Amino acid sequence: MTSIRANARKVVCIGRNYAARPKQPFFFLKPPSSILPPASGPVLRPKGVNLHYEVELALIMGRTVRDLDANDEKGAMDAIDSYAVGIDMTARNAQDEAKKKGLPWSIAKGFDTFLPMSNPIPKAAIPDPHKVELWLSVNDEVRQKDSTELMLFPIPRILAEISQCMTLEKGDVVLTGTPKGVGSVVVGDVMKAGLRVDGKEVEEARIEVKVEEKGGPYEYKEM
Repeated sequence: MTSIRANARKVVCIGRNYAARPKQPFFFLKPPSSILPPASGPVLRPKGVNLHYEVELALIMGRTVRDLDANDEKGAMDAIDSYAVGIDMTARNAQDEAKKKGLPWSIAKGFDTFLPMSNPIPKAAIPDPHKVELWLSVNDEVRQKDSTELMLFPIPRILAEISQCMTLEKGDVVLTGTPKGVGSVVVGDVMKAGLRVDGKEVEEARIEVKVEEKGGPYEYKEM
């Protein structure tokens, strides 16, 4: 799992893929340094941050992809090495303020530990990535639980849109969007996440991570 963080030159995240339909997928980046491998410690909440979770199906790219055709389903699926579950953590107040002022919001997504990830999931364990159930709980209360069938843009379209703008390279991580139920966590909360195929839990997909306060001098304040 450490190698996923080491090999990912970028993490590309799809926004609003389970919400009101935009005309085309839009995406943003998280730094690979935000990846938190399993059993590598807690998610660290910076002081002053309203911290939100978003569970997502992650694609781990197995080869270079450039200018993929959206209709090339085989090419898209063959380019994926494996899957994972990821929790895209967001400093929501920082993001909201940046959006309001027309500023970039990389800071809201990019803190260290802001992408807890599961172990890699072999492709054989997920025959159809468009038919898996993602779930996330906070303190054993289920907050998110929905099928990837609800994705507005399927994986070939996602990879096509990204690769026509920037080359996807071996080891890159693509987060495919989050279903409804996004919400906040506070220091002391424990998040668990995973996915099910045909109702059965996939063991490699499990995440369990606690939220703790980040030390050091940083504190988020309104810009």
